[in-house]
This record gives sequence, structure tokens and C-alpha cells, in this order.
Amino acid sequence: MWVCSTLWRVRTAARQWRRLLPASGCHGPAASSYSASAEPARVRALVYGHHGDPAKVVEGITRELFQRFAWIFPQLITAAISSASTVLKNLELAAVGGSDVHVKMLAAPINPSDINMIQGNYGLLPELPAVGGNEGVAQVVAVGSNVTGLKPGDWVIPANAGLGTWRTEAVFSEEALIQVPSDIPLQSAATLGVNPCTAYRMLMDFEQLQPGDSVIQNASNSGVGQAVIQIAAALGLRTINVVRDRPDIQKLSDRLKSLGAEHVITEEELRRPEMKNFFKDMPQPRLALNCVGGKSSTELLRQLARGGTMVTYGGMAKQPVIASVSLLIFKDLKLRGFWLSQWKKDHSPDQFKELILTLCDLIRRGQLTAPACSQVPLQDYQSALEASMKPFMSSKQILTM
Repeated sequence: MWVCSTLWRVRTAARQWRRLLPASGCHGPAASSYSASAEPARVRALVYGHHGDPAKVVEGITRELFQRFAWIFPQLITAAISSASTVLKNLELAAVGGSDVHVKMLAAPINPSDINMIQGNYGLLPELPAVGGNEGVAQVVAVGSNVTGLKPGDWVIPANAGLGTWRTEAVFSEEALIQVPSDIPLQSAATLGVNPCTAYRMLMDFEQLQPGDSVIQNASNSGVGQAVIQIAAALGLRTINVVRDRPDIQKLSDRLKSLGAEHVITEEELRRPEMKNFFKDMPQPRLALNCVGGKSSTELLRQLARGGTMVTYGGMAKQPVIASVSLLIFKDLKLRGFWLSQWKKDHSPDQFKELILTLCDLIRRGQLTAPACSQVPLQDYQSALEASMKPFMSSKQILTM
């Protein structure tokens, strides 16, 4: 049984290795600004070959994996190692094609969308096997002769989801990357392309909010929630931030208020009849941001002003959004959805770059910081994946390379 299991893992790993390495762009004319070294780079990647529990289906793939089991399946392993070594060797001699960019990953977070993608529960699923991770920041090592917008040393982030950022280095096309300034904190750059973008677009695109208006949201301690708090404060908006009750609720409340939250309340407090007195001192919100669904989303709807909008961008409770008929009829409330990947499809790359630069300006001014993070070395990915799925986890796991 052990031998059969090992053979299966080796065969799977070999297929993954042969498929993933060519995708790294290790063919084509020599790149500019590249210095070859005597030894091939040790490229590591977190790969999943099928959908399921991330802690079980994600494996660290390296050349050493094949060498370890060469005695069991010599012909397959020898072929895989030979192919891998050739590719790695070519990577050193001819790093990238004319329009490609060789990058070294610096840091990549584990987001809920990454987990959902591995589980197979996401709107965009890459071909398997795939490298995990949709977000992160990398440094350019070398560029092809036709690349004009990037140079070695530049920081870049993925232009779209599905790029596979949980790896030490890779070669991507220039159009798959967006340059970001290297004078912002590493954690901010690594977490820039998903959550802050989602927060900013939801605040700007659904209601014409003015300074002094209020916004209510659930999952307020999430990455998006923390970004909403800070961006709203920068825009002069007041926020009502709903979180689940927990033993350290006061500590969480203090931290969110330090980011600019005006009010932090629990789900239980939101359901109390006394909430009707809450809006005597502040306007009812015209915008609600829902990442939970179920009862939590119903309560958000109840607090909206007439004609207000609730935008759903997540479903942590895995329960449907239930809207009262009377609220829809008599308050004329609107239900909308938001997915950043769809926004990118509907807008030009230049518009996304403009959004990134807007957020970078907020970061430079100290108005937008990275969410609470825990940096974890890539080799400790198992603990990072497990931690990212624990309840009440307020610290985002960031893999460092």
C-alpha cells in the first residue's frame, strides 16, 4: 500500500512538474539584464492537483521530490529530472522570451478566494494542476528584449487572478503584471491587488456618497473590511462596523477604531430593538457591504435608508441572502453584487492601473495600511493554510519567499 501510494504521488508530481515548468516561460530568445549563475535556481511552488481541503491537496513541489523517489520509478523520474534540469538550465542561459518578465516572488497572502479556488468553489478555476495564490508582490529579475514598461528591480503585482503567486520565482508575460512603487511597505504591496481594490470600488460605484454619509458593513475585521474602514475615513465617510462576538471583542474594537472605524458593534447588538435609537445621532446608511449572507445580511438591510443599496461580495456563512418583501417594496432597497475579476473584465487595464496608483497614494499618505498580518516562510505553508481557515482569525497569513 505504501509503495502504491508513493508511486501515485511520484507520477502525479512528475506530471505536475512537466506541465508547470513550460508554463514558466523557459523558452525563447535570451533576456536582457540577466546574469547567469553557475547553479540553476531552486524554484519552489505550492501546487494542487485536485480540488479539496487546502491543507491536504496543496503540495510543495521541488526537484528534490523526484530525486528522493528515483529508485522506485527510475525511468519516469529520470525523464522528469532530465526535462526539469534542462528547463532550469535554459532558464539560466535564456531566461525569458521577448515579451516575458522573470520575477522573484517576495510575498504572497492567503486570501479567502485562494481557499475557495483550491476547494473548487470559486467563479474562476485554473486548469489543474495549478500553482496556488492570486495575489502578491514580486521583484523583476530580467526582462525580454520587447519589454518596455518594466526593468530589473521594479516591483510588480498580478494584473488578474489565477497567476499562481505561491512560488519562489516565475516567468510571466509583461501584460500579466502591473508595476507598483517600491517605496510602499512590502505587506501593503503584497495585499494591494484584491482587498483594497474591492473596498474602493464598492465605496465609489454604487451610491453617490458625500462626506458625512454613513456606511454599514459586516465582516469588518476582514481584509476588505479593514480597507473599507480606512478608505471611508479618508473620504470623510462614517462607518458602522459589524463583527462576530468573541472573547477579545474589546481588543478587536479598539484596533478597528484605531484604523478609523466610528462604531464597532456585534451581530447580536445589531439585532436588538435598541438599534432604532442608534441613528438619532448619525444618518442611516445608504450603502451596506455584505460578506456574510444569512441573518447577518438581513440585519444590514433593515438598517439601510430608503433607496439604499446592499452590495454582496462574499458569503462566509454559506447561507443565502434573504430580503424582506416589505423592505424591497416600501423602502425600495437595491441588492447588488461585486466581483473584482468581473470589474477588471469590464474596464481597461489602464483603469485598473489608475485604481492601483490611487490606493498607493493613500498608502503613502498613511491613510491605508496593510491588514494585520503574520509572515510565514513558504516551507511552513501547511500551518499558514490551517491558520487561514480558523474562525476568528484576524491576522492574514502572508507567505514569504
